[in-house]
Amino acid sequence: MRWSEIPRDAKAYMLYHTIIAPGLIVWILFPLYLMETGYSVLEVGAFFTAINIIAVPLTYLFGRLFNCWDIRKGLMAIDLLDGIAYVLYGLAKGTVAPLMLFAGRTIEKLSTVLYPLYRAYEQTIYPEDKYEEIFAWHLRLPEIARLITFPILGYIFGYIYPSPKNYRWAFLFFGLLSAVTVAYIWRFLPSVGREERITPEGFTFRVGEFKLLLAFEALLTLAWELAPEIVLINYVVFMLHKTVFEVTLIACASSLASIIGTYASERVPKEKGFQAIGVGMFINAFYALVMALAPPFWLVLVIYALSDFGNTFWFPFYRSWQFSLIPKERASEFHAAISSYNRLIGLFTPFVAGALASLHATLPYAVSFGLFLLAGAMFWWLAGKGIYSKTAS
Repeated sequence: MRWSEIPRDAKAYMLYHTIIAPGLIVWILFPLYLMETGYSVLEVGAFFTAINIIAVPLTYLFGRLFNCWDIRKGLMAIDLLDGIAYVLYGLAKGTVAPLMLFAGRTIEKLSTVLYPLYRAYEQTIYPEDKYEEIFAWHLRLPEIARLITFPILGYIFGYIYPSPKNYRWAFLFFGLLSAVTVAYIWRFLPSVGREERITPEGFTFRVGEFKLLLAFEALLTLAWELAPEIVLINYVVFMLHKTVFEVTLIACASSLASIIGTYASERVPKEKGFQAIGVGMFINAFYALVMALAPPFWLVLVIYALSDFGNTFWFPFYRSWQFSLIPKERASEFHAAISSYNRLIGLFTPFVAGALASLHATLPYAVSFGLFLLAGAMFWWLAGKGIYSKTAS
């Protein structure tokens, strides 16, 4: 699918994600900031778990409310809450620092309560018959932005200004930048209220397939959240004695591989979607196995890139299948319910991941390996039944 063939509103939405992509460096800097200011990996995991608990019921509640509300306002609220959280991180110093960090993380977690609105918005504004092709572009553009900006930011905060106090300046900058992104949403993204979401005639809710989707979501949630960002940071920075620059190099290698993966996914016929998802899961299983063996840095770089290639290879087919199971007028509620379900499953995974990593830095990856294998086997079984080919037709 060519860029010129994508509808204008969809382009504007993709460019929004491209603009905010550099700010994702905060997701690396914040846990590193905690670890460099005296928190252990176990304590960071416990800290994240404590804040996870409040998000489970709120996610579904807000998702249901946005069945009728304009989703665009929810997207603005996400950026506003993130901006406030990042500013609080930047101001966290002295005796009040722990309180500021906790308040900031709580507010940031509240913004993630609204994250299902992204999927509901995408389901509405992206052409229904082009989901697989358009999600390749949806993934590609933000990865290009990360590929350009992350090495620069990583070098600045890894070698030129490496101290935690300088991380706070980054938090403040990206927090204030949210004012720009909120204005962009208001000016360039279309409203998506109740009247814009009408399920096409002939839609049938397929209970059996939806249960299979929930089973996969559970496996995937556990596989990724038992080996989260804090496990990688702990291993690279504190076990291999590298800096945030090397962590961003991993992110850049992953972005480059993801871009390649988007082009590879476009060459897969739609009716082979479940096989593509299964292959992606087996690639992720191989990544987790290699990481469990405590590899040197160069191999971490390679294997994380391979993993992200696998992720972008299977993701468009999965999202298309997921959207085919959800009625548009209840999209925000359904996506929020799935998100609440995932949050409930992953409620204590940050603490478990931290505990496993405190025993051995790469032990969490060993658990993820088995879960990815199960997910891959599930989709090869589904492919044999021809379910995706029926959905694609």
